[in-house]
Amino acid sequence: MAVLLTLLLFFFSTVVFGQTSDCPGYEATNVLDGDSYLIADLSLIGKCNTRLHVLISDADNHVFQVQEQVLPRPKSHNSTSGNTELKFNLTRNPFSFSVTRASTGDVLFDTSGAALIFESQYLRLRTSLPQNPNIYGLGEHSDDFRLPTNGYTRTLWNAESPMIPTHFNLYGAHPVYFDHRTSGFTHGVFLLSSSGMDIRLDQTDAGQNYLEYNTIGGVFDFYFLAGPEPVAVSKQYAEVVGLPAFVPYWTLGFHQCKYGWPDIDHVNQVIANYSAVDVPLETMWGDIDYMQDHRDFSLDPSRYPLDKVRAMVSSLHNNQQHYMHILDPGIRNLDSYATYKRGAEKGAFLRADDGSFYRGRQWPGEVVWPDWFAPGTQDWWTSEIRNFYDSSSGVDVDGLWVDMNEASNMCDTNCVKSSSSSDSYIQTWTSREDIVAPKKRHDSADPFLGLPNRDLFNPVYRIANHHGDISAFTLFTNVSNADSTKQYDTHNMYGTMMAAATRNALLSRNPNKRPFVLTRSTFSGAGRVAAHWFGDNASTWDHYRTAIRQMLSFTALHGMPFVGSDVCGFNGIAQEKMCARWAWLGAFQPFYRNHADISAPDQEFYRWQSVADAARRAIDVRYRLLDYMYTSQWRASVDGTPVASPLWFKYPRDQNTFGIQTQWFLGDALLVSPVVDDDSDSVNFYMPDDVFYDFWTLEKNKYSGMMHRADNVPLDTIPLHIRGGTILPMRVKSAKTTAEVRNQNFTLIVAPGRDGTAKGELFLDDGISLDSEGRCSEIMFTWDGKALEANGTFGFDTSVVVESVLVLGGDNGTREEKGPWGLMGAFGFHL
Repeated sequence: MAVLLTLLLFFFSTVVFGQTSDCPGYEATNVLDGDSYLIADLSLIGKCNTRLHVLISDADNHVFQVQEQVLPRPKSHNSTSGNTELKFNLTRNPFSFSVTRASTGDVLFDTSGAALIFESQYLRLRTSLPQNPNIYGLGEHSDDFRLPTNGYTRTLWNAESPMIPTHFNLYGAHPVYFDHRTSGFTHGVFLLSSSGMDIRLDQTDAGQNYLEYNTIGGVFDFYFLAGPEPVAVSKQYAEVVGLPAFVPYWTLGFHQCKYGWPDIDHVNQVIANYSAVDVPLETMWGDIDYMQDHRDFSLDPSRYPLDKVRAMVSSLHNNQQHYMHILDPGIRNLDSYATYKRGAEKGAFLRADDGSFYRGRQWPGEVVWPDWFAPGTQDWWTSEIRNFYDSSSGVDVDGLWVDMNEASNMCDTNCVKSSSSSDSYIQTWTSREDIVAPKKRHDSADPFLGLPNRDLFNPVYRIANHHGDISAFTLFTNVSNADSTKQYDTHNMYGTMMAAATRNALLSRNPNKRPFVLTRSTFSGAGRVAAHWFGDNASTWDHYRTAIRQMLSFTALHGMPFVGSDVCGFNGIAQEKMCARWAWLGAFQPFYRNHADISAPDQEFYRWQSVADAARRAIDVRYRLLDYMYTSQWRASVDGTPVASPLWFKYPRDQNTFGIQTQWFLGDALLVSPVVDDDSDSVNFYMPDDVFYDFWTLEKNKYSGMMHRADNVPLDTIPLHIRGGTILPMRVKSAKTTAEVRNQNFTLIVAPGRDGTAKGELFLDDGISLDSEGRCSEIMFTWDGKALEANGTFGFDTSVVVESVLVLGGDNGTREEKGPWGLMGAFGFHL
């Protein structure tokens, strides 16, 4: 069914300019209200950074739009472009529009190059791009960080993706891109759509670069983000999709997991082995091995008996360590399985046309899947989590890991019953058409359900899903949710909704503690509820390098600050030298976990002496920097500032930085430049034209503004520099656990910039409370060339002090001032 283009234009939606938190608003004048439009002059009351919201939808509001309960919309205020940085320009016939930057006149978005198409199952909109554009984002993918712009397609359709293949869709859908210009200005474009889509980056025959959206449903709901600084775009995007959750302090420690540990005794041995080689271990993770027959909320009675699991968790907690469990969405379809029975009673599962629960296959066998839109699902999910993970009688986990939640279905598009197999999990229907979901009449009371009479298996436009059909190896796309929307429209949000329900359950379990949820599948705004790891990568040098690109994509562009890859790789055989390098790479990324598949040999750091040595030193440095990293996570949760960023974020006019994807800034101060070539001991890395100091020697760098080569880099180190103009707080000593780290005193490293000044910040709280307002310290450090001052709020009660301050780069080298200075009030000194 097509939506007539004339109707679309006739009912073209209002264009609004959203305001940031410090924008005082607008005054409306000259309002003109017509049948097909509304125009108003809104005068900006004061200065603010703005975003532009453009919504193109059907007149009757039948076409699906992302539900507010999944992604709440930011408040917007009607405006014209008169006093804002973004200007909207409309061409009536044939319809097109453009967005320009008021201060420079640059065209940021222009749809005039190709006609708009808006049909029930195919939407197309194209915008022109500048020549040789710098485009980033549109994750999740394993491709280059700066996207190819000739003959390239990004497909957004969440799918299980072993080996994270390049040039294909992976686990997450984030339809936002950053366009960085040679002027140093950056803007962002976010399409708020959960529909499957191909986004093409290519050139016309005349050589004009363009970006083209091709979606199989939904509407065009655009947010244009003005920037102009790259970091400003990140913050503006976070305002639209929601600020990320603040993680507990302990999550920054080192984590270990493996799929395939045979029993609880083996897990205890892994814990003991880490202790024996003096490699700090913060958190143990339980993959699906712990379950009885792979069923959620169960323990294998012989391999993981409750008494032994509880004893292990108690021992971990007594040693100030932590424990995590995995949960999958597929619930075994079995009347004798209590979790299933209670879910069925609550109506918590997706249903087929005949009212029975929709079935498929996951690890337990034949399963049903939670319907996160159903009114009883949250209560059921919360109850299961609270009961099984009861601290007094169950497994007292510290957080939960949700996997397989794209959702992954081990059935292909046609599941048939095998007459030669006794396996009960093979579905009894003969084709997917046999489970057509219930239909519901569309009326004015039920908008945005999706147009009726669509082919929900074979839309006229076929996206480049790497599994083929959009229903392949996932939930069939014709299945209805409880609110009568279809999986066809909501598929990409399923994993994030599972993560949100899990976070809500953990909050119910411990209302005053920050919950920690790790999710595989993500959608825009997932950072509000969960952290993310990059799925089932491989133990290869290529995926070691890929981990950097993926981290930058999520932390800098997609509003998810707590992310990381499976260190040393998940699939395949980890090489010793690569694993040693990866121990360092992971130590300077937010989430730091070693994890391997059941088919892979054990790869814990202690399996090789060289890797244990590298990990020991890497964790030592990471733990001394833990509060610097924690402060960055806090800052991200407050205003969306990236915790890790590409070099062009700091040096937006340096064209040498635009394509760099093997270095990054961790926070404001640290430039990380790992060895990246296979089995190499050397690395070529770029030093921007600025003041830098070697982290290890504290000497001022002599190679700014050029490529530099480091040879003979040992396995137990990494090239690391401190950017001038920053103040780096570090613990004086490391420790075996993050709890012990919190008891160590600080030193401050002052790294003056070219103007001789520097600044930094430190956030202190108890590391776990959901609300620490009034019981936290937000400390700002400033150095004016002669004096250090520490000011801010000092609400966190601590006996920890600053022992010393090192001021780098003086005529006589590093100067040291001895303390101590307490952290319960302002302090400072003059040289």
